[in-house]
Amino acid sequence: MNTTKKDIDLTHTEQYMLSIRLSPDGFSFAVHPKEEKNVMFFRHTPVNVQRSMAANVKSFLAQTPELNAEYYQTNILIHTLRYTTVPLELFEDEQMETIFYQNLPMRNNEIVLCNILGNSNVVVLFSIDKLTHVFLSERFPRIRFFATVSSQLEYLTLLSKQKGGRKIYANLHTDNMEVFCFEYGKLQLANTYPVNNNEDRSYYLLNLWKQLEYDAEQDELHLTGASQEERNELIGFLRQFILKIFIINPRTGTSDASESMSEDIPFDIQSLLICE
Repeated sequence: MNTTKKDIDLTHTEQYMLSIRLSPDGFSFAVHPKEEKNVMFFRHTPVNVQRSMAANVKSFLAQTPELNAEYYQTNILIHTLRYTTVPLELFEDEQMETIFYQNLPMRNNEIVLCNILGNSNVVVLFSIDKLTHVFLSERFPRIRFFATVSSQLEYLTLLSKQKGGRKIYANLHTDNMEVFCFEYGKLQLANTYPVNNNEDRSYYLLNLWKQLEYDAEQDELHLTGASQEERNELIGFLRQFILKIFIINPRTGTSDASESMSEDIPFDIQSLLICE
């Protein structure tokens, strides 16, 4: 269990925001005052991969005292590969499930939700286990559900518009890699690849670079996630082909090749807090 704590009084949570992140590689949550996003309590807890999502969520809620308090607002972030994006101008509520299952195989006992993203003019459709949805909705009266790609898309759209040019952003996880490609602030691609090593990460990133005809000297690759050692190994290999490679630092709103995130707080949680 990893914990980060900064000046948070958990006896007065009714004015705090709670963000819970559910992922196959573990659950985590962050608590912060509504108006002070740099003040935060954060904790990560491993999960039993042999149990269902609903069983792990039920246990997580029962065994985590901080989640039994009342919060001003609760955000649930679902880290999942089961999502698809739709241009906002083509989206219709009544077609949500039809569009989702045109792109992904159908599963029983899940509910399809959507995030409408104003910055990127995209709608993210994603699914969550029905029982998990019930547990969380009953426990937290003021609740919002997000796919983890949604908060990243909103933050990276703003960042890419500020910086201009053509960029690929990649968030590296233990068993997958989220990739977002932008051309002068306009989203070209958002996808998640089931990879768990730097060889496969390099393959997908360089293949995208070639397909999108990015310039090896002028266009940029931005990375976050994984360990510093893994990132350095990946950067060392990719520098043979891409000149401008940076580490994303959402705390300062910049990307710096020499600076990595000092906190263990996941990039998607940080992105959500920045865009709120």
